Amino acid sequence: MNWNELIAELAHVGAGGRAEGAITGVEYDSRKVRQGAVFVAMKGAQTDGNRYVSKALAAGALGIITDSAETFDHLLVYSPDVGVLEVEHGRRALGEASAAFFSHPERKLAATGITGTNGKTTTAFLTEALLNAAGGTSVLVGTIEYHVAGEVRPSIHTTPESRDLFELMAEGAEHGATELVTEVSSHALDQGRAAGIAFDVAVFTNFTRDHLDYHGTMDKYFAAKRLLFDGLVYPAPRVAVINAQDERGKQLAAAARRAGAEVRLFGIGAGEWRAAKYKLTPGGAVIELETPAGSAEVVSRLAGEVNVLNLLAAFTAAHARGVAFDDLVGFVAELRPVPGRFQPVDAGQPFTVIVDYAHTDDALRNLTMLARQMAAKTEGRVVTVFGCGGDRDRTKRPKMGLAAGEGSDLVIATSDNPRSEDPQMILAEIEPGLKASGVKYTMEPDRATAIRAALGGAARGDVVLIAGKGHEREQILATGTVPFDDAQIALGILGELGYGEGQ
Repeated sequence: MNWNELIAELAHVGAGGRAEGAITGVEYDSRKVRQGAVFVAMKGAQTDGNRYVSKALAAGALGIITDSAETFDHLLVYSPDVGVLEVEHGRRALGEASAAFFSHPERKLAATGITGTNGKTTTAFLTEALLNAAGGTSVLVGTIEYHVAGEVRPSIHTTPESRDLFELMAEGAEHGATELVTEVSSHALDQGRAAGIAFDVAVFTNFTRDHLDYHGTMDKYFAAKRLLFDGLVYPAPRVAVINAQDERGKQLAAAARRAGAEVRLFGIGAGEWRAAKYKLTPGGAVIELETPAGSAEVVSRLAGEVNVLNLLAAFTAAHARGVAFDDLVGFVAELRPVPGRFQPVDAGQPFTVIVDYAHTDDALRNLTMLARQMAAKTEGRVVTVFGCGGDRDRTKRPKMGLAAGEGSDLVIATSDNPRSEDPQMILAEIEPGLKASGVKYTMEPDRATAIRAALGGAARGDVVLIAGKGHEREQILATGTVPFDDAQIALGILGELGYGEGQ
């Protein structure tokens, strides 16, 4: 592909200069530019890529796509031997340019996008598993990891920049993938990182308080989520799968219908795709499904009411993607829990240890509710270890303290990823919620010490929850990033306590 072929596919304000030779890549990071690459200089929330145009040119860029009129005019005068294109929206141009350079993999993969405050990761994993069970080959992009036609890769971002997403899609398509399943965060939707992808199916899991450090208000946060459904910025999906139990679900359903999407509502006793009733079991749940495609009893290995909802979302999405109802019913029994999402840690101890990613007050409330149901059967306590991330929404800290306190018999508040903040200051902002709940609690800034205290004090029948980090393998401190895996830390401490012969 050459410069003229590329820019013919991009909406632009102005074009000039000249570029010779084949394009070797499309980049938004000047440090990755190599000879013959096109550099997309775009304004971001933290920095402005237009500041790095000179570095891109020095590295051999043959073309610059910019969302700055000043940069465009400067290049026309001082770099006439470089192709230059001015665009209105840098990130959308990045998506368009990436789609073109990677030979339009979005035309080869049917895309399912999943958004919502909680449940995105589990729903994405389950949807992919159901599609693959039906014989599909997929690309999965999400918080825990990426899957590219069966190959597992570490996750960089929940939703990567469009250039990286298109590269993953292209690799998947080259290896026979026909499906894309991706979490779509509110940040990604707001910033245009999903530009260039027409989602066939869009899923809404739920909406609760989160990310106000970025969005500012709940209405702005919801407006970002709505972009996946309303057709105003991104193409409307063919099918919108929406949680009928969520208060914002009705608004999303109306917006999706106005945009021309087919709407499928799911829920527990609500929506057309529903669990008419269910029974939680030690190993998961037995669910009575009632849908327009048929009714059946399914046995799930995923524990808790929240996972009934996640399963309904994935089941409905996979059916929308063409998997037959009877096949889906058979596949459900084979689905496995997602890493870091209600993940048991078992070293033979007489109490239950669960690691979970819950990092909002709503997620903590759901988690402790499930733990309470389990503890009631063993006449045990619910002991919760949790913290709040630094450099993030401070207003949710007391709310999380209240949620943890109301659902637990003992809370040990600790550090999550404190980042640049003082851990003691974060704990001080959690404490009012703990006090208001009336729960017995302690404050321990060192996470490993907090986990050790919880496990060392646990009695037979107790349920110990280690919440907030889930699948994460590192802890981010002001002094740097250190290895930290909640499940492995817990397993090691249980070994020290004499369980599992130290394994």
